[in-house]
Amino acid sequence: MRHKVAGWKLGRNTSHRRSLLRNLVTSLIVEERIETTVPKAKAMRPLVEKMITLGKRGDLSARRQAIAYLMTSAAVDKLLRAVFERRVRHILGAFNGYFVKVFIRNAHFLPRGGQMAHMSNARHDPIDVGCIRHIA
Repeated sequence: MRHKVAGWKLGRNTSHRRSLLRNLVTSLIVEERIETTVPKAKAMRPLVEKMITLGKRGDLSARRQAIAYLMTSAAVDKLLRAVFERRVRHILGAFNGYFVKVFIRNAHFLPRGGQMAHMSNARHDPIDVGCIRHIA
């Protein structure tokens, strides 16, 4: 039993795992959709949600925290700009029925050839409030 064991090790040491997750989060923010394994997508989910929360705050402190975590300044600019635009459209009423929080949805694919790792397509997008449910 895994009592009081938090997080995902992903078969890597601490520094490798940290840089892997930073790269995955940066790629997801820049590309808005990446294909990765299911455990990596599940380990990445809380980190992306933290970055989106920083984007919602949008102040100088949040920008500096995002710069410290994300790998490129283009990812920081895109994060803050995209989240800000979505919030403005929500406030102005252009997002009729849409939830402001951005969710990560993991759609499962066939296993990857060679090692049979279960693959996932991770993306972040606003979801209609009426159809919110946990996926993966």
